[in-house]
Amino acid sequence: MTTLLQTDAYKFSMAQSGFPLREETFYLSFRTGGWQYVPFDLVQEVRAMLQTALTDAGRTYLAEVGYGISGGMEAACDDGRVRVRAVPQDSWVYEREPILSVTAASFMASWLEPTLLRLSFPIQLATQIRRSGQKIDPTMLHATCEAQAAIMRKVIHAVGRDESSLLAMIVVAEGEYRERVGEEADRLIEVTKDPGRIFEVGMRAATCEDQHRMCLEVLREKGIYSTSNVQLARALDMRAVGTMGHEHVQRWGDDLQAFRAMRDMRQGTPSYLLDTFDTIVSGVPAAITAAKEREHAFCIRYDSGDKYAQYLYAHGAFGREGLAPVHIIEDGLDAETTARFEALREFTGVEPERQVYGYGGYLVSRSWRNPLTRDAVAAVYKLSSTSGAPRMKFGNEGGLGKVSIPGEPVAWRRLRGDGPLSVIGQHGETPPEDYVVLSANDEAAEQLRICNVDAVIRRNPAVPHTLSPQTTSLVHQVRSEHEPCQSCQ
Repeated sequence: MTTLLQTDAYKFSMAQSGFPLREETFYLSFRTGGWQYVPFDLVQEVRAMLQTALTDAGRTYLAEVGYGISGGMEAACDDGRVRVRAVPQDSWVYEREPILSVTAASFMASWLEPTLLRLSFPIQLATQIRRSGQKIDPTMLHATCEAQAAIMRKVIHAVGRDESSLLAMIVVAEGEYRERVGEEADRLIEVTKDPGRIFEVGMRAATCEDQHRMCLEVLREKGIYSTSNVQLARALDMRAVGTMGHEHVQRWGDDLQAFRAMRDMRQGTPSYLLDTFDTIVSGVPAAITAAKEREHAFCIRYDSGDKYAQYLYAHGAFGREGLAPVHIIEDGLDAETTARFEALREFTGVEPERQVYGYGGYLVSRSWRNPLTRDAVAAVYKLSSTSGAPRMKFGNEGGLGKVSIPGEPVAWRRLRGDGPLSVIGQHGETPPEDYVVLSANDEAAEQLRICNVDAVIRRNPAVPHTLSPQTTSLVHQVRSEHEPCQSCQ
């Protein structure tokens, strides 16, 4: 049993300004990393995560810090209509394929994200053991705490290869981890000159709650008191903080409507995430409109694309309107990129208190010597459907970048013949004769075994993959709805 507080703070603010009981689908995938082996029953893992509780003390705490539970959120917690579609145990999955999807009331489906993303570590470790056996890189069995070591033991037992030798390789180095977190925090403080301008958003990068707690204990000692982890913020007397996620903008289907909802449906300073569709064409104009409709303090948050160019453009655009937002810089930050943004701040004349930085994997996982981090496979959990309407993230980069898949995506695998091994289809769509639906199909594992697809995968470490006709149609549909972006009209 977990506590409802065990998630990121913005999950509460987005539910407060969203539709907590609306049925939505989210899916988990890895954007990079090649083939990955799934060693356990993912449906059981997800359902165990959903066994949550909320005490009266926890409910009071949420209300006190501005993330109070509404009636709709309460009802979502009690709504048992949860569908989990996952690839079978012992499957191999490829980049961008839906490893699993969750369809449930919006608040609960969304709430799962930081805990679900922790599955990236055991899946990566199982993959390396399957590929390498006892020749595995010993740093992959380097743990920060006993809870993390227990995860390693569970994976080793599940894979069932060279158990005794692999178990003997596990090393718990808590002191080293704490020291490295402290060193990274010192670098950031040296650059920003003020720990109050730093907040931590690494819950999704941690492999377990104990690892995250150690990281936050060190940061607190350094004077960094803000974290997105609500449970640990309460436990460690820190400040729970949250911004805005792409799911909120996707849920509303339009930048301006999403910004208005966050502005008008809850107390507190809203943060406007600019890049869900297009930072320059859509995000910045919508944020300016929302800011001018009613005078209020607000923040703007950058995520994908060339954030340096976006920063300069946004600073000029808001300045010409007489607006001075707080700039929130996140995603992929380290000490070097922070120094560049500080140089931009000084060049543009933005006051230090109007520029803050959020760090996730840099503090939580880069301080850990183990290479099997969330960033190693770019694990993501994305909203793909809201109330039956397809949703996707576009992002600003060229190519696939951070583009997500709309609808109710499922994985197909080729059993025989020619064509891509990996196809992303839709639930209910019929695959071609030579393919099998991998997601939520208990018979798929046996069909793959008979056809010896595992051997084909081993011979094809990198393979072309494609979208099914229905998935392609949904992508075109969603793109056409935002060309031009509605919030710019």
